[in-house]
Amino acid sequence: MSVVAAKELEDDAKKYASEAIRLDSQGAHGMAIQMYQKAISTLVKLVHLYPDYRLNKQYTERAMAYQERVKAIQAAHGLLPRDEPQEAAFAPEGPPQQTSSPNGPKGPQVVQQLKASFSELVITEKPDVKWDDVVGLEDCKQAIRESIVFPFLRPDLFKLGWPRGILLYGPPGCGKTMVAAATAAEIDGYFISVDAASIMSKWLGEGERNVAKLFANARKMLSDNKPVIIFVDEIDSLLGTRGQEVGGEVRVRDQFLRETDGINDKGKNLHLYVIGATNKPWALDPPFLRRFSKRILVPLPGNEARMSQFRMYTAPITLAEDVHLEGLAKLSEGYSGSDIKDICQGVQLRVVRELFSSGKALEKETQTRPISMSDFKEVMRTRRPSVSPDMERAYANWSNNFSAL
Repeated sequence: MSVVAAKELEDDAKKYASEAIRLDSQGAHGMAIQMYQKAISTLVKLVHLYPDYRLNKQYTERAMAYQERVKAIQAAHGLLPRDEPQEAAFAPEGPPQQTSSPNGPKGPQVVQQLKASFSELVITEKPDVKWDDVVGLEDCKQAIRESIVFPFLRPDLFKLGWPRGILLYGPPGCGKTMVAAATAAEIDGYFISVDAASIMSKWLGEGERNVAKLFANARKMLSDNKPVIIFVDEIDSLLGTRGQEVGGEVRVRDQFLRETDGINDKGKNLHLYVIGATNKPWALDPPFLRRFSKRILVPLPGNEARMSQFRMYTAPITLAEDVHLEGLAKLSEGYSGSDIKDICQGVQLRVVRELFSSGKALEKETQTRPISMSDFKEVMRTRRPSVSPDMERAYANWSNNFSAL
């Protein structure tokens, strides 16, 4: 086995799980479930590809624990598609091979333990996100308003119809999911969030059937006379460049395209939209781009947006007098919104760690010292931007060829 490749999968799983736990603790249950599902999918992939890996037993147990948490959240908060029994499950594509190992479970055994129902792959919720929560991104928000909000409010003005497929692309951590959720909240619509990588996973179920059921459920929701937004994260997993397809990937892709063609062709007053998000727009097969008549870059935050983000994230903590938001915005050029949040959490941890080291943390009246500008500089010295200049140029080049506002 490739130790390096396995380590990369381990790191991805840890990242997804950490983000899931953070979102879970903050009450962002729908997004937390998506992150839990990504962690599960990555762990299953790891066990399947490297069946003799010494940590497979622990990873299987961890994945099953995440799945139990997903079910608990769904049961407590009603994040289930309609008419879909929670216990419904289906087997992976093809008959599993029976294998055994003294070192732990093999891939197909894990598949049997981690069957995923459709209800575990798709999250339906009423977003609690407003436009004001989306800092910056004015061009992006305006393009979304013109494509979805305006046609919903005054469909009679759109004699030629309106876009129903929208692609949001750009660096990770810049707000693509928040933009989609805020759009649904703006028009008081249903928001169906699905991770494309999980739908495509041959270990979590039959992707072709998942896609058909996804759109069928969305059409049922239209009967409430409310718009429906299907948000597909990592859509490049579905519509990536054709190459070495495995199993039913071609069928899944074709099913998705048939469904999107259907909502584009059936009736001018159909308020069912597909918003796809990707960090890798260049991985999309060009023939599929025509299904997304709006292709919108969600860029790194500008100076004003970074200042607003620092203002929002530092509001609950105590700052020293030498901290100026303007200075922080200049220092953080090239950082994403997610990076900025991590920086603010990092400076908070810095002063908390200092208090615990002093031995006074358990004294009830003792608080951390105010956070200074030097704290921010020290954290930023070791916390570099997650988006490189080369990646920025790649997004700019792709935009020059394919953007459509």
